[in-house]
Amino acid sequence: MIDYYAQRAQEYERIYEKPERQEDLQFLRQFVEQQFAGHHVLEIACGTGYWTQVLADTAESVLATDINDEVLEVARSKSLPSSKVRFAREDAYSIPVHPETFTAGLSVFWWSHVPRIRLSRFLDGFHAALSDGARVLFIDNVYVEGSSTPISRTDASGDTYQNRRLQDGSQHEVLKNFPTNSDLRSAVAGSAVDIEVRFLRYYWILSYTVRLPAHRPEVQISPRPRKLRSVRGGADS
Repeated sequence: MIDYYAQRAQEYERIYEKPERQEDLQFLRQFVEQQFAGHHVLEIACGTGYWTQVLADTAESVLATDINDEVLEVARSKSLPSSKVRFAREDAYSIPVHPETFTAGLSVFWWSHVPRIRLSRFLDGFHAALSDGARVLFIDNVYVEGSSTPISRTDASGDTYQNRRLQDGSQHEVLKNFPTNSDLRSAVAGSAVDIEVRFLRYYWILSYTVRLPAHRPEVQISPRPRKLRSVRGGADS
């Protein structure tokens, strides 16, 4: 997956040129501007910065992250105000502690690439990087016959895959899931309120407010032996 998007960096934004998707994309751009106006936003898997550029119009500040140096190079080449937009190379599955307080989170076209077995842990890490009460927005693709790349196979875990071809002729198998309304709601039900799901023709939107647990795990010291023991619960138990 990482290698695929590294190779695709220079041609990635061609996906936004599909004529049949323009009405949905116009709505999404306006929606993102409205939802994040005045917020301090943490963006996960920002890619080439297409949505970072949209965020920059109304957000108070944006930290846009991605694992790929190649897509970040494209993102940094955009004319975005350095006073409010910053890019960083980070792993979405291991989000570091930041000194900033993020009042909102955004991720576009990332959920569908997360294996089902890793989704809960990813969401826990994402939510932990945000402030309690932060507004979160996920946007991703709806499968539409004739517009979407066909699904090539489904594995034993229920993850679906597509075979994709880049301009250089190389072939890549890419994990691409297409969740249902109930899939989305159930995934965040334990850590969110005000959950809203909306399906457009070509894209879906999941938005909600984060509710962090009242008591986060603490590190305790046992008298014998003198080792750190992490008290764990919830999804880690």
